[in-house]
Amino acid sequence: MGKVLITGGAGYIGSHVVKRLLERGIETIVLDNLQTGHREAVVGGTCVQGDIGDERILQEIFAGHEIDSVIHMAADCLVGDSTKAPLKYFNNNVNKSLRLLGEMVERRVNKMVFSSSAAVYGNPSRVPIEEDSPALPINPYGETKLIFEKILESCKIAHGLQYISLRYFNAAGADPDGLIGEDHHPETHLIPTVLKALLRKGRRVPIFGTDYDTPDGTCIRDYIHIVDIADAHILALEALHAGEGCDIFNLGNGNGFSVQQIIQATSQVTGRTIPVMESQRRPGDPPVLIASSEKIRKRLGWIPQYGKLEEIIDTAWRWHRTHPHGFRSSVLKKGVGG
Repeated sequence: MGKVLITGGAGYIGSHVVKRLLERGIETIVLDNLQTGHREAVVGGTCVQGDIGDERILQEIFAGHEIDSVIHMAADCLVGDSTKAPLKYFNNNVNKSLRLLGEMVERRVNKMVFSSSAAVYGNPSRVPIEEDSPALPINPYGETKLIFEKILESCKIAHGLQYISLRYFNAAGADPDGLIGEDHHPETHLIPTVLKALLRKGRRVPIFGTDYDTPDGTCIRDYIHIVDIADAHILALEALHAGEGCDIFNLGNGNGFSVQQIIQATSQVTGRTIPVMESQRRPGDPPVLIASSEKIRKRLGWIPQYGKLEEIIDTAWRWHRTHPHGFRSSVLKKGVGG
């Protein structure tokens, strides 16, 4: 396997993918505008600060490096935000991605692993969700992911592009080595929101909706450890290099946990009481999203290492305790900044 370009590689998921690739001796080039990513999260390889919509930077990267394949992770990814600013999402997630794809076609780089989302399913007709379930997104974010999947299929037919699309469910946890973890500003994901509430006095965890048609009235989601997601990307790359063809795979645990269950499990792992407050539903949130990952297990041999919710929470808790200010904590330890 030659050099891999990872767009969005300084982000939460991207940085873990980069670390796992480097551990396998694979050369990496990261392109990230650092809008939500962190340069400190890129533990090696080459990191270029720039936007995937900048054709000049794309040309320089492809001309200056023998890029063999692309993992495309750069995107705006907040469901609620997408309902308020749909044009931003269609521009960043579709328009700019087309420029990346155009450069790939021009340079005859024909392998892409695409970061898609469970949001393409909308309100699923059956649970656990399988890959052949109807894709009927209920928010602009999910629409952008589905549109780009269709574009990839068209480029397969027209240009011989080989792609694998990975539909994530809820990424969670942190690198077990403690080097990198989840650091968003503002934070919207449940597990780090709960942990930050424990570390910063006066914070309470908002529960967005307690009247869903679920056993305890709160949303149910499928949480998958970040390292297991990263490993799935490597398996997908290997499958493309082996000529196994284009495909779409879910990435999830196959188990659903409600917001209340996450709060209870976090309390058990940390030994602390979680302060909460009830709030209104967020627009675009379906009640239940649980994945069937049987397809990727059978087809690519993917075996998640972190199947228990408590293990996932524990790795996240270790990261947040040692990095209470996120990646800025590392800077403060060195005596730089304030």
